[in-house]
Amino acid sequence: MIVIGVRFKRVGKVYYFDPCGLTIKPGQHVIVETARGIECGACAMGNTDVPEYDVVSPLKKIIRIATEDDLEVMRSNERQAHEAHQIARRKIEEHGLDMRLVVVECTFDLNKILFYFTADGRVDFRNLVKDLAAIFRTRIELRQIGVRDEAKMIGGLGICGRELCCSSYLDDFQPVSINMAKEQNLSLNPTKISGTCGRLMCCLKYEHEVYTELQKVTPKTESLVETPEGRGTVLSTQMLRGTCKVQLEDAPDEPKTFACTDCQMIRSGRAKKGCCGGCQQSRKTPEIDPMEEQTPDAVAEPPARPRNEKPRRVKAAPQSSEAKPDAPARPARREDASERPRLVKAAPKVSEEGTESADAKRHRRRRNPPKHRPAGNDGAPEN
Repeated sequence: MIVIGVRFKRVGKVYYFDPCGLTIKPGQHVIVETARGIECGACAMGNTDVPEYDVVSPLKKIIRIATEDDLEVMRSNERQAHEAHQIARRKIEEHGLDMRLVVVECTFDLNKILFYFTADGRVDFRNLVKDLAAIFRTRIELRQIGVRDEAKMIGGLGICGRELCCSSYLDDFQPVSINMAKEQNLSLNPTKISGTCGRLMCCLKYEHEVYTELQKVTPKTESLVETPEGRGTVLSTQMLRGTCKVQLEDAPDEPKTFACTDCQMIRSGRAKKGCCGGCQQSRKTPEIDPMEEQTPDAVAEPPARPRNEKPRRVKAAPQSSEAKPDAPARPARREDASERPRLVKAAPKVSEEGTESADAKRHRRRRNPPKHRPAGNDGAPEN
């Protein structure tokens, strides 16, 4: 697939476009349609055949090659963006917003004006947008960026005295970690390894792969190595030169420098406490014949105890005064059934006049029903 690469900033990302059959050389300006609207950009890569999997579909087409009138419109938009920057700064001061305006950009057709700013937290700029829209009579968009993007847009000089890498040739930011500074034996002082933006310098990433490869053949400090002149301890190393300074055991007062490739590692790093260099050597294990009976060097036997000795009783620990009260003891079980308590019938209730009440009579009749009377009896009680 034939595409061209277009860049909209002096140092920025390259985007692919369909040339529509035109031959465009690097350096020419073209008018294209982007997500922000119609833009004018410079061709960074001419007609090139690239694989389809490298192209993000759908591939947009260019509108035309920029003319002198289009370049004049682009320069006029830059002057208007500078004026908008001054007006926006005054409006920010009037509203008392805690934000710093960085850059203002205008689209080619002036359909949108973008304001890039930095802030420590979230900013409520709704009233500011209303004022700017009333002044410029177009669409206003505010975008908050980070400190690394701010340094890339503004530019400046680094600690090395040269122009910042991000504003001169870096297309995108690469992740940088503190481990890269440790592997390169650099000072971990934040003022020495931080850039103008306050973050870790991007140049720490440049030599990281080289140091990673050199660490595989360079012994660590205080390691035990075998040199052509004997065994010794590593005092210091120089990765880029590929040398290390070793303190020999035979001549500890005269350290010597050897190539890292001539030193054979015996122990990596500092020795453990209470361990010498000799014990770190690999010990040969004697070969064992599986067909031969092996005699153990020592056999652990349990301690002998006299026959008459009785096992000792362990006394229970005394209970504290705050212990829970003991549960009431259960009465002993009676073995004789005759000694069990018998149920005693309650006496019938007697009224105050001395006669039995009606309830008591009914209760007595239920407990002691009358016996069957013989036939022929008229109901008279038996004598």
